[in-house]
Amino acid sequence: MTDIILDPWLDAEYDNRAKVPGHPAIIAGWARDAAAFLDAHPHADLGLRYGAGPRQAMDVFWPGAARGGPLALFIHGGYWAALDRSSFSHLARGLLAHGVAVAMPSYDLCPGVSLEELVDEVRDAAAFAAARAGRPVHATGHSAGGHLTAMLLATDWRARGLAADAVSGGCAVSGLFDLEPLIATKVNLPLGLDAPRAAALSPALMPKPRGRLRAVVGELEGAEYLRQSAVITAAWRGTFGVLPGADHFTAPAPLADPDSALVAAILADMRAA
Repeated sequence: MTDIILDPWLDAEYDNRAKVPGHPAIIAGWARDAAAFLDAHPHADLGLRYGAGPRQAMDVFWPGAARGGPLALFIHGGYWAALDRSSFSHLARGLLAHGVAVAMPSYDLCPGVSLEELVDEVRDAAAFAAARAGRPVHATGHSAGGHLTAMLLATDWRARGLAADAVSGGCAVSGLFDLEPLIATKVNLPLGLDAPRAAALSPALMPKPRGRLRAVVGELEGAEYLRQSAVITAAWRGTFGVLPGADHFTAPAPLADPDSALVAAILADMRAA
């Protein structure tokens, strides 16, 4: 890849860890809460392989002993270069309480794979989950997972031998949909994006998909993150929302709360789809 020429303003806008000094405690809390949830939830299929890559596996959490009902997919973030599903199991709690199963995949990370390969892995994960459940899935994701959620909606599933609505809709929390600004930030170090690749991987530049996207962002996340969600919902005629008082690391917390407005909105979107 060519050397990155940093834009100081953009680099600061996308440096979530610098913007939230308390992020280490929040991330540690994710891991703690996820482990406790995993220990307490008996109805789960763990480590299901959906591909040959070292991280291509998922956990599926079911509302009860019967393996049935609607299915959501949660895709973790980490700027496509960090984290895995093990820190997010507890985020299944909100939908599970309403009878919705939740599949959580990990995926191989950049720079070990290209971002194009990573997107294809998540497509494979969604196809695997939909086939296993025998029904379409509703995608959700945080941060880079929000980008991947939108990429799933933009996928031509018929070309992959599946129903056109294999992914019936999506909710992106603090997502990234216009990747061109990332080229001049440290986020690009493991990605190696140039302008043509960034454009090809930007959902905001893709045609409006069949499924509907809800994009929500924390009130405290800054101008670029607010712009990202506003741009995609304008382009795709989706639903834009702001999470009061939330920063980048607290924005996904409502997914763990069965009574949260975000969980209620996702359930309404699933019913509408």
